This record gives sequence, C-alpha cells and structure tokens, in this order.
Amino acid sequence: MSQIDADEKMLSETAEGASEEKLVPVSESIRYRKRAQAAEKSNETLTEQLAKVQEQITEMKEQFGDIENEQKLTHKLVASGVVDLEAALLLAKTRMKGASDVDFDDVIENLRQEKQYLFDGAKSSGRINAASKRTAGVKDGIQGSESALERLGKKAATSGNRTDLHEYLKLRRNFV
Repeated sequence: MSQIDADEKMLSETAEGASEEKLVPVSESIRYRKRAQAAEKSNETLTEQLAKVQEQITEMKEQFGDIENEQKLTHKLVASGVVDLEAALLLAKTRMKGASDVDFDDVIENLRQEKQYLFDGAKSSGRINAASKRTAGVKDGIQGSESALERLGKKAATSGNRTDLHEYLKLRRNFV
C-alpha cells in the first residue's frame, strides 16, 4: 500500500466516523417525528379556531351595526312624533332592508306621507315631550282625593309616625 492509499483510507474512516456522529438514534428520530406531527396537528386546530373566531367577529360587527342603525332609527322616529313606535320601526326596517345605504330621514318622510296615522297630526321638527302625554295605563288624579293625599302627606311629615307614612304611601300609590 502506498502512502496515498493509506491517507485516503484514513480520510474515509474519519469521514465515516464524522457521518456516524451526525446520525441521530432511531428512538430520538421517532420522538422528533411525533412531536412534529403533534405540532402540525395543534397548528391546524389553532388555525381552524382562528377562522371560527374571525367569522364570529364579522357576524358580531354586522349585528352591532344593525343594532346601531335600529337605535338611530328609533331615536329619529321618536323625534318625528311617531305614535306607534313598534309598527313604524318594523315598516321602516322592511323598507330599508333592500337598500344598502338609506337616509333615515327619507324613510321617515315616506312613512309620514304614506302612513299618516302613525304620526301626530302636527309635523314637529324638534323632539316631542313624550312625558307630557299620558298613556292608557296612567290614571288621572281625582281632585277630591288629592286633598286627602296632601293631608296625609303633611300628617306623615309632621308626626314622623311609621303608620302615617305607610298610609300616605299606600294612598299615593294610586295616583302615581
């Protein structure tokens, strides 16, 4: 054997030794593969969850926009003097459903022209004081009984007695 052959043999042995050192045992490679597969699986589930959450966010944004529009429409209907708010709101919603960008004032004006019975007789430009109108559930006070109410109120205030206060509150409940 020549010197060159011996050197090549030695180089090949060191190269083989180096390549053997770089090899990973089979059990470790199996463990790495399982970890990689588990990571890929968790990555897939997380991307699916992210897609679902993003879809829910877009749905919630749409719902929020709808609620916001409904609230604006309700305020404008009340300001325009609507008598039956629910009916006017439903009619306005159905008219706005087809169009994407509709002016609330135009819809309310069309409702006012077509369904006049939904609004007060006089067209008001400002807010109507809804508290000034009495509804069917509120009873008007009787003039004769109000003096009795005042009398019991004064008696309860001056005496400080619990029974007087209780009688006053019980009678007051009928008027308020």
